[in-house]
Amino acid sequence: MLLAIDCGNTNTVFSIWDGEKFLATLRTSTEHQRTADQYFVWWDTLTRHHGITPDITGVVISSTVPRVVFNLRVFTDRYFGLRPLVVGKPDCLLPVDVRVDAGTQVGPDRLVNTVAGHDLFGGDLIVVDFGTATTFDVVDTDGAYIGGVIAPGVNLSLEALHMAAAALPHVDITYPDHVIGTNTVACMQAGVFWGYVGLIKEISARIKAEHGRAMKVIGTGGLAPLFQAHAPVFDDFADDLTMHGLVKIHDYNKEQGTL
Repeated sequence: MLLAIDCGNTNTVFSIWDGEKFLATLRTSTEHQRTADQYFVWWDTLTRHHGITPDITGVVISSTVPRVVFNLRVFTDRYFGLRPLVVGKPDCLLPVDVRVDAGTQVGPDRLVNTVAGHDLFGGDLIVVDFGTATTFDVVDTDGAYIGGVIAPGVNLSLEALHMAAAALPHVDITYPDHVIGTNTVACMQAGVFWGYVGLIKEISARIKAEHGRAMKVIGTGGLAPLFQAHAPVFDDFADDLTMHGLVKIHDYNKEQGTL
């Protein structure tokens, strides 16, 4: 079985792939001080809770938090006897090209989403990922990553409003009943929800115009279904896009004989 680990700025996700489907997906907060032993206690408790005893034979990691990778490496080596494949490292091959300015480091999560998007939906894509940041990844006709856009994340924007303005409370993102709010919370929710609808539409339209070809807009990340349900801005969305990409990258490296 393959253990796919996606470490983001806020959460780290562990998914167990049996070759045909994901048996379980486990989430924990991202903490750089968490040790390999602490990872194992958490892992062992939750896999037992799900009634599975996975025989892990491979591990692939994508991490936007470099400080976490060391302890994840120790965790996989100590408890599975495996050396993980880490996206973004020189020994990790990608099935797509990366065509950006020389010397530019592209986030591993964006490369993984590109691989998954191209595999599932073909080329000429805009992949919109709702994470700590809201990212737009542009996938060329042949599947190459050719750049994108980074904007503040939805929850980050709400938190910034709360932190910077003493009179504004902390609120959760939801679909507002009206555009015109009649109380502070409703005003904030309407501003963020419809503001991000506008952001997605405008940036996607400008990318399409600059790219010069018809493109599909693919949503992923926890908030994609919320926006799609109430203000359709995507041609399609996939909740497990990143995990799918990690599986494809691991398979590609096996085919190329690097594992």
